[in-house]
Amino acid sequence: QSLKNSNSSKFQLSEFILMGFPGIHEWQHWLSLPLALFYLLALGANILILITINQEATLHQPMYHFLCVLAVVDMGLATTIMPRVLAILWFNSKAISLPECFSQMYVIHCFVAMESGIFLCMAIDRYVAICQPLRYPSIITESFVVKATVLMVLRNSLLTIPVPVLAAQRYYCSQNQIEHCLCSNLGVTSLSCDDRTINSMYQLLLAWTLMGSDLGVIILSYALILQSVLRLNSAEATSKALSTCTSHLILILFFYTTVVVISITHSAAMTVPLFPVLLNVLHNVIPPALNPVVYALKNKELRQGLGKVLRLGI
Repeated sequence: QSLKNSNSSKFQLSEFILMGFPGIHEWQHWLSLPLALFYLLALGANILILITINQEATLHQPMYHFLCVLAVVDMGLATTIMPRVLAILWFNSKAISLPECFSQMYVIHCFVAMESGIFLCMAIDRYVAICQPLRYPSIITESFVVKATVLMVLRNSLLTIPVPVLAAQRYYCSQNQIEHCLCSNLGVTSLSCDDRTINSMYQLLLAWTLMGSDLGVIILSYALILQSVLRLNSAEATSKALSTCTSHLILILFFYTTVVVISITHSAAMTVPLFPVLLNVLHNVIPPALNPVVYALKNKELRQGLGKVLRLGI
């Protein structure tokens, strides 16, 4: 029997069952309508942003190129999650194979880390534009945008590989029902029958090295921007400088606040399991839907470009 076990696959299970939203399985299908609407808004709004920036010559600037990268990341993140969530809610398609589950886990981590990295690049762009305006054209060039984007892709795609690899090395012996709509690292590894300390440690390390360092640099950048803006003598110049940063700050605060809340609520998941699951799903679909909307409302140049594209389409 011992020899048989040693020769068998490391996974005793062939698939996981994604149960959906815990505690509301009987009526969770009613959530599909707002989630589907957010998903369609995310796709439509981000595609419109990409078309507008591509067609409007006045928007061919580094700030808007970073916004294009953010739009692609947002669509990728939403598409990684929402089709599976809607399949669960509409067709009761809850089974997911182990390779598919670990692949989804990797892509989600990669896209979330990528979004954090793009926010970092955008903060640096705003810092140079406001604090070093004369050097901006020589520092923030097309080459800088390409190099920064490639660096973020390499950083996030490589550093997140151990997350699914470590999860795949766990021993899943009997329980295969995940009280979630997606394959989160903590949700999957909680089903393992062996020690998962290394998984939790790497998850914490990844959060501090990627998200923590990005957030630290972002906070420092905007602190320096605020210090520089307060030194301006002109109220009009101060208002213009702050207006260019408002949309960034709204998105950044929402993104990182939700990440922190999700991390905190996981500790209360045993008593209120629905809240962290629902918040996790919303965090991956609401920002992709609202990011382009916030930019369109707060940025005059982009708003004018969108108006031209929409009028041309009509």
